[in-house]
Amino acid sequence: MLNIDELKFDEKGLIPAIVVDAYTKKVLTLAYMNRESLQISMEKGLTCFWSRSRQELWLKGETSGNYQHIVSITADCDGDALVVVVEKDGPACHKGTDSCFEYPVWQSEELHEFSIDGLMELLKGRKEEMPEGSYTSYLFEKGLDKILKKVGEECTEVIIAGKAEDKKETIYEIADLAYHVLVLMVESGISLEDVRKELASRHIIDHKVKQEKMT
Repeated sequence: MLNIDELKFDEKGLIPAIVVDAYTKKVLTLAYMNRESLQISMEKGLTCFWSRSRQELWLKGETSGNYQHIVSITADCDGDALVVVVEKDGPACHKGTDSCFEYPVWQSEELHEFSIDGLMELLKGRKEEMPEGSYTSYLFEKGLDKILKKVGEECTEVIIAGKAEDKKETIYEIADLAYHVLVLMVESGISLEDVRKELASRHIIDHKVKQEKMT
């Protein structure tokens, strides 16, 4: 573990802090800390920054309620920048958006970024807009029973491919299953955040169980 004294603050006594969502790994914001705000952050387990515009300490969420609970703070190789991983209570941006980084500047025409979160947003859009000719719209139109039927069918396909030890086919069928499960989640009002939190809680329980078995 690095000591605060080993970090390199700039001539104004500040160090940039890149805040990242612990679940989505999405960059939420770029803020600045001084020695005091970093110390407060570590003591409280909540992000505290130095406001360059107001020239004062700023505990994120103190007025909005959108606190950021710190999971970890990591310095870069030069010790002059920080990555702060957090679990957030609400939007990170003062404009009410999930992240401050919501404004595309340039995007490659050949390389395409993919994320489960992006796919989930696409599926939500299909449910709201119900465009004609869309298979996803068709599933939402048919309703829960149809979606559940497809989830069951895809589970069977995964089992068959897995039993055959056909890696390529198993990957293909798992992708199909994952897609239909996401459709079910949208239909049922379940968010990725709900599932991430459930998995995170089970990870802690599993860790404890392993410890108990070792003792």
